[in-house]
Amino acid sequence: MRLRSCFLAFGAFGLIGAAAPQSPPRRIVSLNLCSDQYVMALADPGQIAALSHNARDPDLSAGATQAMRLPILRDAREEVLAIRPDLLIGYPDGAGGIVNAPRTLRTRMLGLESAENHAAIVAQIRQVAAAVGHRARGEALIARIDRDLAGLRPLPDAGVAAYYQRRGYMTGTGTLVDELMGRVGLINLAARLGKPGLAQIPLEQMVAARPDWLIIESATQKVVDQGTEMLHHPALDAIPRLSLPQAWTVCGGPSYVTAARSLIAQMRVLRRQASRGAPGRH
Repeated sequence: MRLRSCFLAFGAFGLIGAAAPQSPPRRIVSLNLCSDQYVMALADPGQIAALSHNARDPDLSAGATQAMRLPILRDAREEVLAIRPDLLIGYPDGAGGIVNAPRTLRTRMLGLESAENHAAIVAQIRQVAAAVGHRARGEALIARIDRDLAGLRPLPDAGVAAYYQRRGYMTGTGTLVDELMGRVGLINLAARLGKPGLAQIPLEQMVAARPDWLIIESATQKVVDQGTEMLHHPALDAIPRLSLPQAWTVCGGPSYVTAARSLIAQMRVLRRQASRGAPGRH
């Protein structure tokens, strides 16, 4: 939730100091997890001067393994000034000093909103591909994502699911997770309850709603603090669980397909288990 609230949209290109160069950028700096994914997928490794400080965190970053081979930011403001990037992607709230200070730098800026649907992911891939100088690579990535999504085999009558998070927050309509549910054949419980993009749902209300599935973040499969304790209340034991790493849903990008495939595969396994009388909890 904190990650989703930290992105500030800047639209297309902005420029500090001079006209944008025509040649592809040679020193790209990414400032958040979402732009990290796109930059790693579309830019040459040699173009990447730095990724965000969370890029190597496997709980948050879908490209954590790839990021191990690339430089990351420790102190964003000082390091960005030292790198003197010619392209700065992803502009998190509170980092205004990074961009406002170096008025003499020839730096292009590309800000990205949090993508909440497939169409936004496609648009952002094209934006970033153009910015890093690899339009064809962007079109190839879009074609692969579209082909993979078209090849999904959603379960018929998959049922109703609730994406239930720590402290009882449920992901609602108009979100990337909501669209993801629809692609795999699920109905978002939030739509039936008339809930917005994020709403806190008491345990009693969740039990009374009786969803067919609970979708939880993989990191909350065990009780680690008070925030995750309620997800393991005995009253929820009868609801089959699907789990996804937060890294696959916190941002739009190639991991969107991975998340969809995983949900379908998990539902098929649990349905087979249920038909054989095996325990349904995942």
